[in-house]
Amino acid sequence: MVKAVAAVARERGAPLFLEEIELDDPRDDEVLVRVAACGVCHTDIKARDGYGSVVFPIVLGHEGAGTIVEVGSAVRDLTPGDRVLLVSDYCGRCSRCRAGRTAYCEEGPRRTFGAVRPDGSTRARIGREAIRASFFGQSAFATHALASERNALKVSEELPLQLFAATTCGMVTGAGAVLQVLPVDPGRSLAVLGTGTVGLAAVMAARVAGASIIVAVDQRPSRLEHARELGASHVVDTSTTPDLPHTLREITEGGCDAILDTTGSGELQLAAVQALAVLGQLGIAGGGGEPGVPLGSLMVGGKSVRGIIQGDSSGTLGLQRLLQLHQAGRFPFERLVRPYPFERVNDAIEDSLSGDTVKPVLIFPGG
Repeated sequence: MVKAVAAVARERGAPLFLEEIELDDPRDDEVLVRVAACGVCHTDIKARDGYGSVVFPIVLGHEGAGTIVEVGSAVRDLTPGDRVLLVSDYCGRCSRCRAGRTAYCEEGPRRTFGAVRPDGSTRARIGREAIRASFFGQSAFATHALASERNALKVSEELPLQLFAATTCGMVTGAGAVLQVLPVDPGRSLAVLGTGTVGLAAVMAARVAGASIIVAVDQRPSRLEHARELGASHVVDTSTTPDLPHTLREITEGGCDAILDTTGSGELQLAAVQALAVLGQLGIAGGGGEPGVPLGSLMVGGKSVRGIIQGDSSGTLGLQRLLQLHQAGRFPFERLVRPYPFERVNDAIEDSLSGDTVKPVLIFPGG
């Protein structure tokens, strides 16, 4: 058993409580990580509010970064002292994983929101109370986390973990949607609905891809200004724009080649379909809203809608590409990050919800 301090979610929508938990010793394929930092994602917040198959009490956090403390007997490529970024876990055996589509692993829902091991066991407890501590295969809102060898990416000693903890979910989702899924090529147009972490990552990636028109859409002027600084050629404030489809068609002189929705808003998704060019594609990377796309409207102009999870990343490959772009000075995501001490986890969540902070990152003692 390993003692750790974790931010425990005990009931839907309530603040998290810092409590001492006991983590299991690592099983054969598991690694114990001393967490240095963990990004706060809107997926964590939705889970706190009861989204999906979440069962309380649970430790959230799925953008962890830290140092390996102990490894299981079957672990071959990681050793104590290695510095790692933690990504979403996957089975590695199903047809989708074997094809490199690990974001769509058949066991994905259980390994993410279920927050238990594949055999249904929990990784932590407080006394006799079971605590779900396998959220996305890590539960990194804690001083220590158990993960598997699959979802731990070894990184160099020079990589600042307190910064790069911000990259492993939202950043990869936005960048991957543009660089791997949507038809965003040199000279083409992209509109991004919503300028949170996912949306702003998409804006930066569109600049990397060479898009000629990059439109950021939001209702917060400060975020739109941020989008301009990061590469948007145009911005649209929906609070002062009565006809979004008309505005987007006018900017792009006929319609967008691609649109990425990060909001989950059915109303915005409908507007997006109306704003697409012939053969244009809408990518949906934000869930939770009411369906807003009438299927019949897609036939006109050969338009299509594509759901996107984790930017279609394959294990750690999408993250590795993002790190390379940052190293080359082409993906300045550090401009989105604001650090918070771990004990201020609830402040970080509230600042994310209010829009005061684009990307909060929790910093742990000794991290």
